[in-house]
Amino acid sequence: MTPMEKIRLLQQSGSFQFTKSLGQNFLTDENILRKMAVTAKLTKADAVIEIGPGAGIVTEMLLQEAGSVLAVEIDKSLIPFLQETLGHYPHFTLWHQDVLKANLAEWITAQRAAGFQSIKVVGNLPYYVTTPIIMKLLEDGLDIDLMLFMIQKEVAQRLAAKPGTKDYGALTVGARFYCEAEKVFDVSPQVFIPRPKVASAVVRLTRHETPPADIPDPALFFQLVRAAFGQRRKTLLNALGTMPDAVDKADVARRLNDAGIDANRRGETLSIEEFARLASVWPDSSDDKEQGTGK
Repeated sequence: MTPMEKIRLLQQSGSFQFTKSLGQNFLTDENILRKMAVTAKLTKADAVIEIGPGAGIVTEMLLQEAGSVLAVEIDKSLIPFLQETLGHYPHFTLWHQDVLKANLAEWITAQRAAGFQSIKVVGNLPYYVTTPIIMKLLEDGLDIDLMLFMIQKEVAQRLAAKPGTKDYGALTVGARFYCEAEKVFDVSPQVFIPRPKVASAVVRLTRHETPPADIPDPALFFQLVRAAFGQRRKTLLNALGTMPDAVDKADVARRLNDAGIDANRRGETLSIEEFARLASVWPDSSDDKEQGTGK
């Protein structure tokens, strides 16, 4: 069954209507499906989580290529259709849940125990919840090897941006802390029903085997990243003044100097390694200042 035939069948069922608040846009192009399969490097040794299966168009491709597929769908009106059209696949599991609340770790552990060599996540993510989903998957420390998402092109560019570019920001650094991000190819609005108002892109996130930098305190690292990008036009000297333990500009300047970073630089120019270096000296610099003041 072609994507268009599947969408027509869903519409004829009478149980479903596109819900704008859920950001539902169903893919209709089989060439894009094939490119996604190649980009995700799918094999029968893979167990795959799909976020938001919709009409099951991407899901069926995953079922044909991978060894086990869990589809997590928030819209209850789609559940009967997915069960009817895909339930005959023995390696298909369907959850009616919000992926932000689902216990994915339990399913992943079961797949590893069953012998699957790789855990992958695939999804055509709603634009309004793209960042929360990606960051939750990363921050929860799930045993995931690769993620492939179709997302708003602007967000894909941010994920794959380089330091010093306009797209480089807190999301870039946050994602790169956990994985390598690549914008693989663009997707036209014309291959969706209904057509979104913005262009899309497919991004591949591959988990680092080893962290890009030694970060003893990730919470402090991310706090510094958020502060540095809180007001992009500000220098680090001014932006980091919002840190809870920053006493004054002289204090911030001292800490930046200890990290070997020019206080007049802006957050978007710092690499992950430089943010990590700043996070590693930030508490020590504070301790040194307090000890000196007490003399």
